[in-house]
Amino acid sequence: MGSAGLFLIVIAFLFLYFVLVRPQKRRQLDQQRMLNEIKIGDEVVTAGGIYGEITGLEEDDVMVRIAPELEVRVARRAIAGVTPPPEAGEAPDELEPAEAPEPPEPTPGT
Repeated sequence: MGSAGLFLIVIAFLFLYFVLVRPQKRRQLDQQRMLNEIKIGDEVVTAGGIYGEITGLEEDDVMVRIAPELEVRVARRAIAGVTPPPEAGEAPDELEPAEAPEPPEPTPGT
């Protein structure tokens, strides 16, 4: 009975390793690889949801242009991902002003 219980505990630890620990390590390695491969000109999104273009690289920080005349310094580890460039023939997303609803027509007699 003792060896069967020990066997079940070992199986449980192996299961937890393959289900929890190994995928987490893979995600960490992928994130580290992405941070090491970013370069000037890449479009990125930060962990806070801000989109911008890399304009400068330092050891722990990056400079990100988030508007035509505005650059911010961001911790390299705060870069959540690199956004893929638009495909050929696809126009870049541009913000269009929201259309105002038409005013209601006046009702006669009031």
